[in-house]
Amino acid sequence: RPPAAVAVDGTSGTVLVQDAAGAARSPGLMYDDRRAADDARAAAEAGAGLWDELGHRPQAGWGLPKARWLVRSGAVGPGDRIVHQADHVAARLTGHPVATDTSNALKTGYDLVRLRWPAEVLDALGLPAELFPEVVRPGTELGRVGAAAAAATGIPAGTPVRAGMTDGCAAQIAARALRPGSWSSALGTTLVVKGSTPQRLRDPGGAVYSHLNPDGGWLPGGASSTGAGVVARDFARADLAALTRAAAAYEPAPGICYPLAGQGERFPFLAPGATGFADGVGAGPAARFAAVLQGIALVERLAYDVLRGLGADTAGPVTFSGGATRNPYWTQLRADVLGRQVLLPAEVQAAAVVAVLAAAPPGELAGTAERMVRIAAVVDPDPVRGARFDDAYDRLRTALADRGWLAGAAAGEPA
Repeated sequence: RPPAAVAVDGTSGTVLVQDAAGAARSPGLMYDDRRAADDARAAAEAGAGLWDELGHRPQAGWGLPKARWLVRSGAVGPGDRIVHQADHVAARLTGHPVATDTSNALKTGYDLVRLRWPAEVLDALGLPAELFPEVVRPGTELGRVGAAAAAATGIPAGTPVRAGMTDGCAAQIAARALRPGSWSSALGTTLVVKGSTPQRLRDPGGAVYSHLNPDGGWLPGGASSTGAGVVARDFARADLAALTRAAAAYEPAPGICYPLAGQGERFPFLAPGATGFADGVGAGPAARFAAVLQGIALVERLAYDVLRGLGADTAGPVTFSGGATRNPYWTQLRADVLGRQVLLPAEVQAAAVVAVLAAAPPGELAGTAERMVRIAAVVDPDPVRGARFDDAYDRLRTALADRGWLAGAAAGEPA
């Protein structure tokens, strides 16, 4: 049957210049593009009071610094505006420019408390407020599929197009992690941990930020720069099934491994100069592969400890999604390291599950997700196996603190 509505999710922090007719005027600056590092520092200074209140501060990959970079580089002309990836796709579907949503707008500086673009901060950065789209709540109708988009996509003309969310928030919908105390770990190219709390978390370190929950309350979390992208880079031509079988002989793997594909960490700590390391890890491919899998699992454990240290209730259900769930060994390892029962949804791709958002009536996103998203499997942790990694976890935290990247309570005993 034809879809009742569609919504779009996109990578958080990916922005481009769009003209008054909705056509692209620049390439997209992707979520991991760090060219706006100087602009991020300027944005952090210009809005220091606001960021302290909101509990986050701009990072180089965020939309606000990139907006300033685009303006400074001369990419923005009269009548142009800066939009997010999901906004541009929705505009292509409707045939006209559309509003953005609160989740995509967060990293572009939107004030989620007062529900406005902070004109005083934008003025200080040389950014007129009219450069940015109107902001609506996720699920709000933006328009309807036009004739051109219908011909190109097969989606019937007239189908409602509703405001979506970021890909990380879409993964959270897939995980049904929308009620207080429930959490989502989406492990694909990067690791994204998100949950639900009644209160907004404030992270003095700037790594944790909180989206608005469409049902009320907040969706705190963060996106790490570590993840399965390291596996794709370092083991591109390897037989991953064979390496996975061999990895069981290295529990725990020797040495300390912090797997990072590039420079800079965003979560569970903010360290623009961070680089990956593998100290004392064996030279063979199986040992290195085991160290990477375990290192990512340990960073995930650190993420939950940081969130708990900021006051979050992390005792509720944890759901895994993302491409890494296709590896049962790694999924069990992560559950053991966390010491938590893990739920695996039948559908793990965020693009498919954003349909839940399109279907949800106002204020009923959590209930709609629970009705539409089926749990395919439950993974129970092995406490004996998990305890094997306690020393490795302590050594990783110490190594991160010694490098000056991990500070405060996170560098000591878990909260």
